[in-house]
Amino acid sequence: MAAAERGHRLVKEAMDIDIQSKPSRPHWYERYVQPCVAELLGSGLFIFIGCLSVIEDAEGTGRLQPALAHGLALGLTIAILGDISGGHFNPAVSLGVWLVGGLNMTMLIPYWLSQLCGGTIGASLAKAVAASERYVNASGGAFSSIAADEQIPSVLTGEIVMTTFLVLAVCMGAVNGKTKSPLAPFCIGLTVTVDILAGGGVSGACMNPARAFGPALVANYWDYHWVYWVGPMVAALFVGVLVRLLIGDRTIRLLLK
Repeated sequence: MAAAERGHRLVKEAMDIDIQSKPSRPHWYERYVQPCVAELLGSGLFIFIGCLSVIEDAEGTGRLQPALAHGLALGLTIAILGDISGGHFNPAVSLGVWLVGGLNMTMLIPYWLSQLCGGTIGASLAKAVAASERYVNASGGAFSSIAADEQIPSVLTGEIVMTTFLVLAVCMGAVNGKTKSPLAPFCIGLTVTVDILAGGGVSGACMNPARAFGPALVANYWDYHWVYWVGPMVAALFVGVLVRLLIGDRTIRLLLK
């Protein structure tokens, strides 16, 4: 009898340990809705700061003010919201992260929609608080670097190279197991700052279709808008292939099998 009770107790303890060892599955809201809310909020805040930094660019600062504002805003937003959604705030980044296995395919389109809506909200808020004259002079923070068709090759190339640098920083700093770092938000924000300082005069250093779309919609400025979609998306595809085939860790490369 005592042996039977002892056996029953051992079985019960084993079942309790098994139940405790299995992590509870996140609620559907935390898996599907909350990440989209974080992408919407983060994109809105980042693009509000970005547009306003261009509209209110103080004389004599050149590209320094927009570069610092964009980079710091992005780094801070990733640090605050990154654990909820991954901190993309950029359709090109979401595409690259999905390609390397860091985002579920079912979330790609919702992320894109959240980022574009966030960009529109951020650009609208920038218009609401900026002086009307400054807003018009800066085209609402929309990208107006291209004045003629002859500039398209250099602008497109610049966008591809600069976005490659940004998406690579995200994929290797926040997704790839071998190289991911707690300093990823700082590194990603610094990458944006460096890109704007170096290439702001070439293409405006957009690197983000949501950053292009929001102010273009609010200011109704669509000149050569397609360039700021094609360049970043091509860069995301390139980084996805590069990481999956060549420089990703063993787990990412095994996803190809």
